[in-house]
Amino acid sequence: MTRQAVSQSGQAALPPDALPEEETSPQVYGVYTGYFECATPATWTEHVHETHELLWGARGVLTVEADGGFFAVPATLGLWIPAGVVHAVKSTQGTGFYCSHIDAQVAPHLASRTVAVTVPTAAQELLRHMSTFDMDDSLRKGSEQVVLGLLDVVDARPMLLPMPTDPRLELIARALLDDPALDRSLEDWSVEVSISVRNLSRLFHKETGMTFAQWRIHARVRVALGLLAAGYPVSSVSRRVGYNNPSAFVQVFRKVMGHTPGWYVSSLKAGNHHSLAGSE
Repeated sequence: MTRQAVSQSGQAALPPDALPEEETSPQVYGVYTGYFECATPATWTEHVHETHELLWGARGVLTVEADGGFFAVPATLGLWIPAGVVHAVKSTQGTGFYCSHIDAQVAPHLASRTVAVTVPTAAQELLRHMSTFDMDDSLRKGSEQVVLGLLDVVDARPMLLPMPTDPRLELIARALLDDPALDRSLEDWSVEVSISVRNLSRLFHKETGMTFAQWRIHARVRVALGLLAAGYPVSSVSRRVGYNNPSAFVQVFRKVMGHTPGWYVSSLKAGNHHSLAGSE
């Protein structure tokens, strides 16, 4: 994988894991925001920050692995990653997103784990303004507090996919996330990772709370969320995640999310911050 990050002004921008110390220290800014546009698929391997991190305004397919889960970051929500949490970030070609680093001394934890948060239009505009224009220190500090006060934790469990930790199950999980259209049976995978079907099935449920079949369905839906947000038509997304029949995909999507792919896309366009409130 390669990576490319470009700021709004067209100048090269630093990746989220390489912000200069002077720009994240409380003596300079309590909140620092950068914009990243990935001309090619990009990945930031496991890393950690002393600051809180807010990923928001995603356009395209942006995923984060943190706290034992796989998060799909939608266009209408932000992802709050507390300071000290090890995480990895991955994007597909053409993805753009904002990354705000928030000094831990400026803001308390919104939550002790990685969570979804609303980022209202007012907060977005303030974050962009603070990243572009010089401001009086007192005005900037006040603006930072306003932004933080506007963030609100939401229940978006459907955007979280629990990841197994057993190396054999992890191999299977990552293969399915890389290519959700893979249609190998549990029996096929048991041969691949040298474990009995019974033990493989038991381990999957123990580590993820789902059967293998349930986890694969949820993995396909998580990938589909990003593809739909990136503007791919339902018929194309259906094939990409392993359903030759779009109606079968719509049925599965509705079961997991509580609504159809079409409703989800319309909700994204309307700016509905709760469009990920699924039914399961």
